[in-house]
Amino acid sequence: MKKNELQKLNRKQLLELLLKQTQRADELERRLEETEKKLQERLLKESQAGSIAEAALKVNCVFEAAQAAADQYLENIKRLHDMALEEVKDGDTN
Repeated sequence: MKKNELQKLNRKQLLELLLKQTQRADELERRLEETEKKLQERLLKESQAGSIAEAALKVNCVFEAAQAAADQYLENIKRLHDMALEEVKDGDTN
């Protein structure tokens, strides 16, 4: 509203206009707070998702290391088994 239009308004009209503007400002503040709260929740969820992804990668590395150790153990058992069979065969031929 232009300055000359405001000057033509009486006291009651000015107070009503002020009340409307105050209500609008209150509504905008409420919406801003709500939006900021949603943003914080979203940032927290993203942070937690990142933490979960990092934890999953670490667990995956642990499983890979455990699998490698199990594979090595089985390979050693097989090698020892084969060596024992060779000794038995060598003992039978003597």
